[in-house]
Amino acid sequence: MITDNDVLQIGRLLKPHGIQGEIVLLFDKETYADIDSSFYFFDIDGIFVPFFVEEMRFHTDISAYVKFEGIDDQSVAARYCNTPVFLPRNVVQSVAADNAPNFDFFVGYTVHDEKKGEIGKITFVDHSTMNVLFVVAGSETEHLIPATEDFITEIDDNQKIIRMELPEGLISL
Repeated sequence: MITDNDVLQIGRLLKPHGIQGEIVLLFDKETYADIDSSFYFFDIDGIFVPFFVEEMRFHTDISAYVKFEGIDDQSVAARYCNTPVFLPRNVVQSVAADNAPNFDFFVGYTVHDEKKGEIGKITFVDHSTMNVLFVVAGSETEHLIPATEDFITEIDDNQKIIRMELPEGLISL
């Protein structure tokens, strides 16, 4: 069974397009739109279900009209409005061709500070500001930690741990 740790959200289905079952897929990033995949996973009631692409036409750099197998009319397509769309993490990581780090890959990893120890688990990566932030759920509170290579000292993919050397006072804010 596929778990949250096996996939990465790359976008969301918006609305039906036309009467033949096409759906607008909005990608979270332009780099996700560049990934050539014959299928996507939809999160349906907490279960990741694969849907195979029959046809895809790009509307913008980050949106496409997609016709999926088994979705053949507007009423069926409407059932999937606002559905999160995922790809396997290893596919997203292997296709990342540029040198810019893809911090979204670290959702689900545990953050350890060199001085304070375990801080919490990364639940979300916030791209809404100029500085990308890890949203880290601690035992009592949520922390916003800048996602920068300057703070990262080690990444353990096997145990899903990011070791960081955080500036004094950042966690107490």
